[in-house]
Amino acid sequence: MEDVQIDKGVEIISKAGMLLMQNGIKSMTMDDISRQLGISKKTLYQYVNDKNDLVVKVMGTIVDAEKQAANSLCAANPNAIDMVFELTKEMSQKYDRTHPSIHYDMQKYHPDAWEVFTDFKENFIADCMKDNIERGIEQGLYRSNIDPFIISRVYTAKVEFCFDGHTFPPSQYDFGKIHLEIMRYHVRGIASDKGLEYLKQKVKQEKIEL
Repeated sequence: MEDVQIDKGVEIISKAGMLLMQNGIKSMTMDDISRQLGISKKTLYQYVNDKNDLVVKVMGTIVDAEKQAANSLCAANPNAIDMVFELTKEMSQKYDRTHPSIHYDMQKYHPDAWEVFTDFKENFIADCMKDNIERGIEQGLYRSNIDPFIISRVYTAKVEFCFDGHTFPPSQYDFGKIHLEIMRYHVRGIASDKGLEYLKQKVKQEKIEL
């Protein structure tokens, strides 16, 4: 019985997260969420204390899923450039329809959830990219005279920039396009001659203009 309750709670948090990501956090009330999930607000409050608790749990679920996906991509793509390409495609598919106010709403109204995201970005994602850069250097695909720590943090900051709705109005730019440009900018900036040749072949294979 307890396992059923846990599964139900995970399902509710997951579905609520999809609603928040698509519609924005501030625009969705607990009444809106329970109605669109087809459950009573009383049922929703069996699994969360309030909206802030919901947003924190949603972000925790998203972060856990992202960590699993990133680890799987690293294991499946030993080539450093291949891994960056696959990570870009994965993120583009997941966040292309994300509401542009998500980060602003979370940072302003739900600091606990923002802290979960910030820790994920500044530690896990940055360290993942640092490992990728070190791997690329060992494979001769990236230049050996770059600092993996610094470049990984620069890359992480650039990805955060993808969500800036003021710089990139969602009516004109989609997340996938922005992220692809940042990825190419990143790889071209750190690639060795060998890496650039591999990149050219990769973009032909992926049918992307370099």
